[in-house]
Amino acid sequence: MTEQNEKQSLVGEEYEVEVGPVAHGGHCIARTADGRVLFVRHTLPGEKVIARVTEGEAGSRFLRADAITVLTASKDRVEAPCAFAGPGKCGGCDWQHAKPGAQRRLKGEVVAEQLKRLAGLTPEEAGWDGTVAPAEGDKLPAGEVPQWRTRVQYAIDEDGRVGLRKHRSHDIEPVDHCMIAAPGVTELGIEKRSWPAMASVEAIAASGSNDRQVVLTPRPGGRLPLVELDKPVSVLRVEEKDGGVHRVHGRPFVRERADGRTYRVGMGGFWQVHPQAADTLIKAVMQGLMPRKGEMALDLYCGVGIFAGALAERLGETGAVLGIESGKRAVEDARHNLADFPRVRIEQGKVDTALPRTGITECDLIVLDPPRAGAGKQTVRHIASLSARRIAYVACDPAALARDLGYFKEAGYKVRTLRVFDLFPMTHHVECVAILEPVEKKG
Repeated sequence: MTEQNEKQSLVGEEYEVEVGPVAHGGHCIARTADGRVLFVRHTLPGEKVIARVTEGEAGSRFLRADAITVLTASKDRVEAPCAFAGPGKCGGCDWQHAKPGAQRRLKGEVVAEQLKRLAGLTPEEAGWDGTVAPAEGDKLPAGEVPQWRTRVQYAIDEDGRVGLRKHRSHDIEPVDHCMIAAPGVTELGIEKRSWPAMASVEAIAASGSNDRQVVLTPRPGGRLPLVELDKPVSVLRVEEKDGGVHRVHGRPFVRERADGRTYRVGMGGFWQVHPQAADTLIKAVMQGLMPRKGEMALDLYCGVGIFAGALAERLGETGAVLGIESGKRAVEDARHNLADFPRVRIEQGKVDTALPRTGITECDLIVLDPPRAGAGKQTVRHIASLSARRIAYVACDPAALARDLGYFKEAGYKVRTLRVFDLFPMTHHVECVAILEPVEKKG
């Protein structure tokens, strides 16, 4: 085959295929009659569909495609409740066409496959019963959608219309309502207005208070509009020059609640999107670690300090917690949030460089909640060298988690328990909490 033939675009080609297992990323695997691998969205295992290619060339290892016609439907299929879900439309949701129980089952299959392939672990070896637990209040009948998304970043087209990005694209699907948006986001009325000269409008509806915030990103040279929404909001602006976030009016932070404490989250900073997520994850981490009075703990990638705060409450006046976080604003917030704990210290820096600088050679407990890419081999090795009796690993990506669990295994730690939570309904995302302990128990 010539190089020109290999680069021939197959976008728009259609194949009739039998759909195989689910894969990580919100799609299923199928093969064409001539053996091409397709990653197909908007379908379910066991279906027969006509798939139209959306990405790929003749020489590609695999092609991406959408199921545009369902010839034989799965018993798990439902009509997508959202008018903006489907081939070529909004890319925010992956599984609107699947029953809620089927969505959780598919996510469980993905986690199991990643564990096996990247960490060499079966569910039993990971102390996991194979279930993906819904958040409290999310167990709804087919056709009903949990309104969980407390932060929504709307894209704005050149005409000022509000929309959401299409899958793997900068193209915008105009929308007048996002079904998974929390009521506090919807009530702002952002979708009902025009936003000329804006590139994006992010809406934040705190679940721990009535605080509401919008973060505006103007197009180059664009002037900020006068923001008049249906509810009182504070307004922040993303600067064109440095990407920094600056206050326009109102509070520069929102107040959230977790584990009975109030946390300040400034300048559009990170907070778990699902209203139940922070408490769900803290509970899973604390149940797994079983902190004891007087212990020394690390909270790595600590954000605004929710795990550090939960640990400090339980370790008592003789315990100590060190948090490490790279974001300057998040460090300021963490220090403010935990100022009433004299034995909590927050250091700014990247974990891979800041942790060695601390000079700490051992500790009792470690929590790590790394970004989507995971912690990586060197950081895992350093963490393992501290001989903690238990480690809690919080992960939003099962592939990164599985890779890092493999590194922990090499470094002498085994998984004691794994819990998986469906904190992103209708999407392919999950949140995992793995509890690790040394293979050789000390003492």
